Amino acid sequence: MRRTFSLLLSFVLIFALTACGQSAVSEKQEIEEQSDAEMETEPSESVSTRGQEAEVSTKTLVVYFSCTGTTELVAEYMMETLGADIYEIVPENPYTEADLAYYTNGRADQEQNDPDARPAISGGVENMDTYDTIILGYPIWHGQAPRIISTFLESYDFSGKTIIPFCTSHSSGIGSSADNLHVLCSDAAVWLEGKRFEAGTSKETIEEWLGSEGIKSVQE
Repeated sequence: MRRTFSLLLSFVLIFALTACGQSAVSEKQEIEEQSDAEMETEPSESVSTRGQEAEVSTKTLVVYFSCTGTTELVAEYMMETLGADIYEIVPENPYTEADLAYYTNGRADQEQNDPDARPAISGGVENMDTYDTIILGYPIWHGQAPRIISTFLESYDFSGKTIIPFCTSHSSGIGSSADNLHVLCSDAAVWLEGKRFEAGTSKETIEEWLGSEGIKSVQE
């Protein structure tokens, strides 16, 4: 009788120990599974954060007006270097060779002699609010920016934006052209010093200037 009772007691103890062991293993597996799940969710949070940072990164728009292609080429070099967007100021009434002939009292001469002239622009920048930096390029006409640049600057609110002018010319510097444009913008716009480029300026020279001004690629 005692022997039978001892055997039953032994079976009970073995069963209890086995159940405890299985419970411990199950708890350990649950802890490991929870840890793995937490590790899997961490990268998703990092990706989401990086996405938010990309949305608030600086966006640059290269704006230019060009009749002969000189300013256009410089603007394209800047676009390629920065990975920026680009917008061409297109006159509603295109300029002809006769219009551009100096000292003939043609259209360009008349406009430059009239500070209030505002040639109309065809189209516009629909998403101007998304840009933080505007690089503005134009040729020099009679020592100043073409009046169509004044039209462009008076067409948008540049408050809080940084504007960096550049010009192209055979000999004239940027001179007072940038200063005269600056007054057309809101006082809340940051206007930086401009730069003159001559015809045939290399892409490497453009890159050096952008670097010296601290203008970095939007892809960095």
